[in-house]
Amino acid sequence: MQKFGAADGLSELLEWSEPVIFDCLTETYRTYVTQKDVIGHLGRLHGRAWRALIAGDMRRFRALRRELTAALQPLGVGPTCMAAADARALAELNDIIAARFQRCGRIAQGYRLALVEIANRLTPVLQAA
Repeated sequence: MQKFGAADGLSELLEWSEPVIFDCLTETYRTYVTQKDVIGHLGRLHGRAWRALIAGDMRRFRALRRELTAALQPLGVGPTCMAAADARALAELNDIIAARFQRCGRIAQGYRLALVEIANRLTPVLQAA
């Protein structure tokens, strides 16, 4: 039986998680942003940042995060909104992994390790905000 570790989980997340993450992000922005016509743009921008985060491209992630911060500033929302969106996306991914892979512990463990890696990458960024 082949091992399924964090790197495998990250690679797999890059393949299927984008629509899930986008839905979570836009759902959160609907709560915080009154200008409904920009929610899709914010979700796509934040989603690209998440894609870089999962891929481990932290330079691109930070650049996209700065762009997202600049887009949110005139709307009167900021780090709290981004943190809530990030937390929502992480929680949803965790729920999907728990439900979908409950009978395959080896794969579930790799995904859990991937989520821990994502959270570890995200934590310094959130603390800086």
